[in-house]
Amino acid sequence: MKENQVKLVQESFSKVVPIAEQAAELFYGKLFEIAPQVKPMFKSTDMKEQGKKLMQTIGLAVNGLSNLESIVPVVQQLGVKHIDYGVKDEHFPIVAEALLWTLEQGLGDAWNEEVKGAWVEAYTVLANTMIDAMNEARAAQEAPKGGFFTKLKGMFA
Repeated sequence: MKENQVKLVQESFSKVVPIAEQAAELFYGKLFEIAPQVKPMFKSTDMKEQGKKLMQTIGLAVNGLSNLESIVPVVQQLGVKHIDYGVKDEHFPIVAEALLWTLEQGLGDAWNEEVKGAWVEAYTVLANTMIDAMNEARAAQEAPKGGFFTKLKGMFA
């Protein structure tokens, strides 16, 4: 990401922080409106608590954009954790739509094409990091145990 994009994302998010609870409500309302099939993935019935976690996670990611390498392991772990929730690659564009819509609502006049472009870039980088980690973890889970030589040895035992 370019330095000016990181700055735009961080500055715009700082304007959302004071309305974090309402932003989380908007986000989940929009997410469940456009993708009702994802609602069962949320085991928690306390959506206020879920909203706090969401905003904390976004805050961590946004603040870490200045030093992306420092948050990559955390983002990768988050991706792997989302496998257990049933998240698939195709859910990421849906989340992006809900997030961008929420930011537009929350930022009002401060939302413009430049800010949107910076958020799209940030989300793309973070989502791709999560997706790659998810796919690597899935592949590791599906890989035959023991490897080629163990199987070969077993054939001649």
